[in-house]
Amino acid sequence: MEESAKPGLRIREGDCAVLKRDEVFKAVLVLRRRKVIFEKQWFYLDNAIGHIYGTTFEVSSGGSLQPKKKMEETTTETKEAGTDNRNIVDDGKSQKLTHDDIKALKDKGIKGQEIIQQLIENSTTFRGKTEFAQDKYIKKKKKKYEAVITIVKPSTRILSTMYYAREPGKINHLRYDTLAQMLTLGNIRAGNKMIVMETCAGLVLGAIMERMGGYGSVIQMYPGGGPVRAATSCFGFPESFFNTLYEFPLSKVDSLVSGTFSSETLPSEPEYNVPVEEESNGSLDEKQTLIQETEEESSTEAVMESNETEEQETMDLAAEDTEYKESKEKGNKENIREKQRKQQERRRKLVETAALLEEKNADGLIVASRFHPTPLLLSLLEFVAPSRPFVVYCQYKEPLLECYTKLREKGGVINLKLSETWLRNYQVLPDRSHPKLMMSGGGGYILSGITVTVEKVQSDASSLEAQKNEEPASKKRKLKELNC
Repeated sequence: MEESAKPGLRIREGDCAVLKRDEVFKAVLVLRRRKVIFEKQWFYLDNAIGHIYGTTFEVSSGGSLQPKKKMEETTTETKEAGTDNRNIVDDGKSQKLTHDDIKALKDKGIKGQEIIQQLIENSTTFRGKTEFAQDKYIKKKKKKYEAVITIVKPSTRILSTMYYAREPGKINHLRYDTLAQMLTLGNIRAGNKMIVMETCAGLVLGAIMERMGGYGSVIQMYPGGGPVRAATSCFGFPESFFNTLYEFPLSKVDSLVSGTFSSETLPSEPEYNVPVEEESNGSLDEKQTLIQETEEESSTEAVMESNETEEQETMDLAAEDTEYKESKEKGNKENIREKQRKQQERRRKLVETAALLEEKNADGLIVASRFHPTPLLLSLLEFVAPSRPFVVYCQYKEPLLECYTKLREKGGVINLKLSETWLRNYQVLPDRSHPKLMMSGGGGYILSGITVTVEKVQSDASSLEAQKNEEPASKKRKLKELNC
């Protein structure tokens, strides 16, 4: 299939894209004539529109992006290397080019690769360094002088890496490998009916929606006035994905479990309904005053014929004022109707979500919240069908230990596991593969398990107790023989 037949592969205006430079990411909205600042560089994304995702661009003068051409391999001169770095002294005198010389090269329009070549040629110690040291030197200079960015399509891996590096507090320090384990343990797949409770800026919700591919249904439980989906919007999902997304407030879960929930108890916004009468009454009063003003003006015209021109001007002004007020009232009424329509749509959606939850046949539960997990999990497990997985994430293990104990006491779950994720990156290079010196201190803790039904066990408890107390038939037979 040709690339032109795959519009999702090409960058379009209005898309959510991710800028990448080395290991640094930033999510942006692709718009024309919009200035973007990334890694101390400013540019416009106009020229990127129409190119394929994954294209690398150079930032030229004026902030325009130009696709980077493939550079030829390093010449044999730069590959001349020494065998030992012990005699090299870093005294700051090995580089002949000064800061002013480098600035002059930039002013002439010389690009990053050419500046790096100039630095290599004017370095007195470069050829004496080992091959490994030369590669390290070139990599360091590229990072400083090459204005190169890559535009990639957002995904769970990229966005989770970006958030964990830039703003880990917003996602409760949820590391990308931990998120991957949560998706696996939760058995996230297309066609599922999932319940999600998260306060990770919508990152977990977006990861679940991406894996489900728009098939099935996702119910997001949220605290406060409404759900937060900042990270979800960065995925750039089509509208069809959001048709299968439902939301429900945590404040109404208890009433739903107890059976006292009704649509009348849903959160309403009376300020949208009250002003209707006030606006209508106000408009009637204003119209009456305007009519009185026009009547007074008409009477003065009959009495004072000498001031006809002046009164004509006042009538024109009054008419203009009337038209302005009427248009303003019309706009306010339209805004109120629009708010009422949105409120009714929200209420209808909440009723649909409540009906889905009341079926109590969800295929899984994912919890990744800054709140204590025990009350959340115990209340939300009521809506999960038997033999379904649940996963709870927490940055600390103590809350999950308490949750583990409560679940063991209550019953209804099996295969309970509390695990800690561990991640270490490796550098993989010829003759230089080894673990990196810097690694993440912790990726949080995961509590997982599978729900089971407990109704049969409770109903048969008395019969099981009776069977235990009853003597076996073989023992009864022996007793009868002894008595005889």
